[in-house]
Amino acid sequence: MTTIGVGTVKGAFLLRSGDRSEWALEGPQFKGWSVTTFGRAPSGEHLLATGSNWFGAAIQRSRDLVTWEQVVAGPAWPQGGDRKLNNIWAIGGVGDVLFAAVDEAGLFRSEDGGTSWHPVDGFNEHPTRPGWRPGFGGLAAHRFLSDSDDPARMWLAVSAVGVFRSEDGGETWALRNDGVDKTAPSDDYDEIGYCVHCIVADPEDADTIWRQDHSGVYRTSDGGDRWERIETGLPARFGFPMVRDDASGALFVVPLQSDEHRMPVDGAFRVYRSTDRGDSWHVSGAGQPEEPFYAGVLRDAAATDGDGGVYLGSTAGTVHLTTDGGDHWSTVPNVLPRILSVAVLES
Repeated sequence: MTTIGVGTVKGAFLLRSGDRSEWALEGPQFKGWSVTTFGRAPSGEHLLATGSNWFGAAIQRSRDLVTWEQVVAGPAWPQGGDRKLNNIWAIGGVGDVLFAAVDEAGLFRSEDGGTSWHPVDGFNEHPTRPGWRPGFGGLAAHRFLSDSDDPARMWLAVSAVGVFRSEDGGETWALRNDGVDKTAPSDDYDEIGYCVHCIVADPEDADTIWRQDHSGVYRTSDGGDRWERIETGLPARFGFPMVRDDASGALFVVPLQSDEHRMPVDGAFRVYRSTDRGDSWHVSGAGQPEEPFYAGVLRDAAATDGDGGVYLGSTAGTVHLTTDGGDHWSTVPNVLPRILSVAVLES
């Protein structure tokens, strides 16, 4: 059974299928709440993050995807300070340690399976922090990567600041954005001002990371020390999500027409695929919308299942998927609220 979690601005939905062809829809859970990301605890418990303009952001946990319990001691800035926890954008693990990346930009860690969370001061009090400025979607720490061969090495993406790397388990962090065009330059801190939208790594080589940025699409082969543009064949540089199908090694992006317009070029919603590690890009397979379609895909609204399955949720509430690495696409016959996050929960 394959289960896909779909987080929307009005709750979480589940798509279930035994053959990845016919899908049954369940939900919504957390009706009326934004569901910004999904995660997994070392124990196997499912985690997701909810957000509310009234109640704030929280982490919920479940063993069966049916009954949920809120984590009481979730990520939180000290009361009385000048920082506000607006949303939780990523929950990821390194061994038995969980990390949560949040907006207003911060990183928290849990060493008890997600029951309690503590600030990662090496990142949260970074010397450049006084110069950090939000992107259009907020001052968000939203992508966390780690090196499976060396758990002390980590990467964190922050909009609109840049990509950070730690070599010591999060004690210290250094910006790694050489070769990327700035979009929000700082007068006081030359090393910040990069609006990174998404990063994804090669699971067999953590030093190879691909990056969809506000200013374009990039790749590094040295862990971020130097980035190069990889945009051959794309109709536009701008976009949000980027995912990798580990079965084939193919990369997928959804280009949008500029940061000003933020819609598919000429109304043609197309998923682009690279089968040569980003050297070139081409429109992926048949089955994509034929009629004009002006919605996009947000940075956390794309996921893969490791077996040729790629799942995308649009801002129009539609879910598009392929089970053969992008050769053929289909659209789930349900229209949901605006989709913020997509994750493979069971496969």
